Amino acid sequence: MVRSLNNLCSAKHFAKTKQKKKLSYVVYRHNSLIRRKLGNVDMRLQENKAVNLSIASPRITNILIRPGETFSFWYLVGNTTAKKGYKEGLTIFADHTEPGIGGGMCQMTNLIHWMVLHSDLKITEHHHHDGLDLFPDFQRKIPFGTGTSIMYNYLDYRFENTTHRTYQLIVYTTPEYLCGELRTDTPQNNKYHIWTKNVFFSRENGVVYRNGEVYRDKMDGCTGKIIGRKLIRRNHARVLYDTSGLDIAETDVTEAIN
Repeated sequence: MVRSLNNLCSAKHFAKTKQKKKLSYVVYRHNSLIRRKLGNVDMRLQENKAVNLSIASPRITNILIRPGETFSFWYLVGNTTAKKGYKEGLTIFADHTEPGIGGGMCQMTNLIHWMVLHSDLKITEHHHHDGLDLFPDFQRKIPFGTGTSIMYNYLDYRFENTTHRTYQLIVYTTPEYLCGELRTDTPQNNKYHIWTKNVFFSRENGVVYRNGEVYRDKMDGCTGKIIGRKLIRRNHARVLYDTSGLDIAETDVTEAIN
């Protein structure tokens, strides 16, 4: 309720206009596998997630984000209720997973966030599943730590178009993948590259952590020269799954503190 009232009173101009015709220039494309083996999670929840994503995608796809406008995931998608056809999917609460109606929306915002990281758009609201590594990697394509955490009317994913060009977000599902495209009406001069450094597992006081740094390079689109570099995430996440088989560095307690 508070979030809805804030939206009504806000000076922000939320993106809400759609256009079926695709804008001319592709900024970034990405496909994300829908059904994943996540430890011992019931695959029924993965099947239901596929349904949930197929319902939410049309609420987002073809949206135009014009100069000065803000994209809000929940503003467009709304509450994911059973009445709308959403099923019980996987949700993350505190330090554990549990079934919940509309579960799986994080995969949608993960996809959108990954594409936005490759653009000149300004991220204005972004939440993480802080400090936790919940599942072992399964066909991972993007760096750990570049995901999102959302909860209807509490935790949103938002970005603002502070450029002079119009962007268009396209998302849709196939039987296997959640697919996305970010487009513009004029070429984006800058290119972006996301990469990791110092990635390793450590054991501290008997607890295993996943560590690493995620960087974002900004490059001149014509020359490829790096014109900016930013550390966007430093991971130190407690591993919550079976760690047997992992290469784990034994860390001294004093090292961990320092």
